[in-house]
Amino acid sequence: MASGWAADGAVQDQIDDTVADAIKAARAKMPAGESQTYCTECGEPIAEGRRRALPGVRTCIECQSARDSRPVASGINRRGSKDSQLR
Repeated sequence: MASGWAADGAVQDQIDDTVADAIKAARAKMPAGESQTYCTECGEPIAEGRRRALPGVRTCIECQSARDSRPVASGINRRGSKDSQLR
């Protein structure tokens, strides 16, 4: 049920757009090309199995795990409240 100026299904449309944006961002961050033999962050060798599994990989498992654990803000506000739009 829509309220105000929102159309029926507007909330689901926002959710779908957020998921689609997250998928695009994840795909853009995926490595491509030839894999490095040594980690670009720590200099340790990258395991052969990892290089075969992820073409274009640039970091070892430990460094990638550390990178993945860092919080990332998306920067897109879809809440639509007046106060959030004024910032």
